Amino acid sequence: MLDHQDHRAVGPRLGLFHLQEEAPGMVFWHPPGLVLVQALEAAVRRRTRAEGYREVRTPQLLRRSIWEASGHWQHFRQHMFTVDEGGLEAALKPVSCPCHIQIFARTALSYRDLPLRLCELGVCHRDEPAGTLHGLFRLRQFTQDDGHIFCADEHIAGEIERFCRGALVFYAALGFPDVHVALSTRPPERAGDDATWDLAEARLAAAAEAAGLRPTLQPGEGAFYGPKLELSVGDHVGRRWQCGTIQLDLVLPARFDIHYVDAAGQRRRPAMLHRALYGSLERFVALLLERDALPAWLAPVQVVLAPVGPEQRPAAAAILGQLRAAGLRAELDERDETLARRVAEAHAGAVPCFAVIGPREVASDALALREGAGAQRVLGREQAITHLLQRCAPPV
Repeated sequence: MLDHQDHRAVGPRLGLFHLQEEAPGMVFWHPPGLVLVQALEAAVRRRTRAEGYREVRTPQLLRRSIWEASGHWQHFRQHMFTVDEGGLEAALKPVSCPCHIQIFARTALSYRDLPLRLCELGVCHRDEPAGTLHGLFRLRQFTQDDGHIFCADEHIAGEIERFCRGALVFYAALGFPDVHVALSTRPPERAGDDATWDLAEARLAAAAEAAGLRPTLQPGEGAFYGPKLELSVGDHVGRRWQCGTIQLDLVLPARFDIHYVDAAGQRRRPAMLHRALYGSLERFVALLLERDALPAWLAPVQVVLAPVGPEQRPAAAAILGQLRAAGLRAELDERDETLARRVAEAHAGAVPCFAVIGPREVASDALALREGAGAQRVLGREQAITHLLQRCAPPV
């Protein structure tokens, strides 16, 4: 029996998604759930645009040669879905970084073009063992808000510090002020020599300190190509799940032999930073669902508008058009049910705002708003729309 706050109970109850055994570790998003997902995608796109990222889109299936060059075939193959592609071995991508390197490699860049920031809301596949799958927290198919910064050495510290400070602000705005930060260092199986790892770990630790962080140490938990800072938040029973990360990679740029041209006209190797805010968008949805209620900006339906009787239906339909034109996700409930029942059903469906229009509201061009635990107010139509827009505005 699932706890009523467990996202595996909340999601199906609200009609957001379902999981089934024919597609283990993969999500069937229903229309309301996809609205929620798209709102989160829009938020992270606003963030990346503001930070100077350029969005790209890359293939799902790549042949073995790419994964051998990156080292994933040697160090990560047990977690990859491999296929025979016309007699050649290929794999569904577990990450987007080798793809972003392909874009960098085909762009003639000078030092003036750096840092180059690329981002992608990329669908990734990882062959996780069946026993480790856990609702939206651990999946085989997930959406990663992947980003990569290609930069000169002198940019590394500033880019890491900027990401860390910004990520903490981002999480706090989404209702997660308590973020645990860990520094994961070189794993036993890795690419690159010890000198490269010494440099990467020292630089990452120094940048974290400059950002005001005091990460706990996780020896041996880094990626095979570089150390990483992991940002984790808690679920409703206190378990912590990694979301954001930034990784300093001095290995893959060398493996793919990528360069930029410095001020003296010499070819230089860039450093590469791998970063994500949500990490897995699905995992972040799970964390949000295990809170008391979805915030209004993420609610699939933000406003239910209910005429008291048939006489108010024309006015309600006109107001519905206004609400939708203003950008609110509004629905009309004109069923022949009692007002109390319609209010209760909207509350059960996690709708944050319920607007009533009866004879008095039609006469005064107003709306009676019910929000939260029974709070009620009557506002003029334009004032009510302004209030609802403020109530449902995204914080990021």
